[in-house]
Amino acid sequence: MDEFRFEITEELEGERLDKGLSVLLDFLTRSHVQKLIRDGQVQVNGSPAKGSLRLKDGDQIFLCLPAPEEPDILPEPIPLDILYEDEDCIVVNKPKGMVVHPAPGHYSGTLVNALLYACAGHLSGINGVLRPGIVHRIDRDTTGSVIVCKNDNAHRIIAEQLREHTVTRRYHAICCGVLKEDTGVIDQPVGRHPTDRKKMAVNERNGKRAVTHYRVLERLERYTYIECELETGRTHQIRVHMASIGHPLLGDEVYGTVKNPFHLQGQTLHAKTLGFLRPSDGAYVEVDAPLPAYFTELLQKLR
Repeated sequence: MDEFRFEITEELEGERLDKGLSVLLDFLTRSHVQKLIRDGQVQVNGSPAKGSLRLKDGDQIFLCLPAPEEPDILPEPIPLDILYEDEDCIVVNKPKGMVVHPAPGHYSGTLVNALLYACAGHLSGINGVLRPGIVHRIDRDTTGSVIVCKNDNAHRIIAEQLREHTVTRRYHAICCGVLKEDTGVIDQPVGRHPTDRKKMAVNERNGKRAVTHYRVLERLERYTYIECELETGRTHQIRVHMASIGHPLLGDEVYGTVKNPFHLQGQTLHAKTLGFLRPSDGAYVEVDAPLPAYFTELLQKLR
């Protein structure tokens, strides 16, 4: 059970309680906040809160977040494309359509289910039973390299490298339109979309600094094949950044167009290169995930 206390400032004055809390605790959806209010888990100035309450400067908010009831996650004999493995880490080439870790609606068929079987339970426990070994993730329809930690010490070391932005992460993508410049840098903060909590957006008010370096690999008739290197790693960063400059990723129906002339399953984005310092001895390891068949076949069509 987690407890949170806030003092409302004039920035949120006049907002509804549920909306204000979903801004302050951006990992909670507004519907989740509303349920917590209904369940009596939120107090304002020492009294049980009502969802319709409008916030005032100086209001004292107390929120109690009960521990989630976590289902049993079972090992499943799902084939894995293992790119690298040692006593501390394993790097997997994740296929399109696979969810990284269990979540409501996806308690089987995930990368975690496969890892529990392949690693016989030897995974770090820092992120709890729903995310054993998971130190970072990529989207369900993004393919490519994901590093997984086998023990807590390795998890702490890799997590620190991710926080310090020292992990090499290069992605290949196909974006709509023809980029004029050969290279570019997008330095725009990324945070929750102000009106759609399921999306991210360039958000000057509540976003965190996000930097994407891109370079053109090949110009096609109406598209551009690019490489993107992450300096930071925000949720949906490449997808949001490329859409923000008018070049959304081909197939991305969330940040681009709903038109899908090639009948793609989500965005054309592949985590190709992953480089990190090995926890055991600090040696640099770089792993390259080959492009999936759908991606190479699409490139041939576009050429």
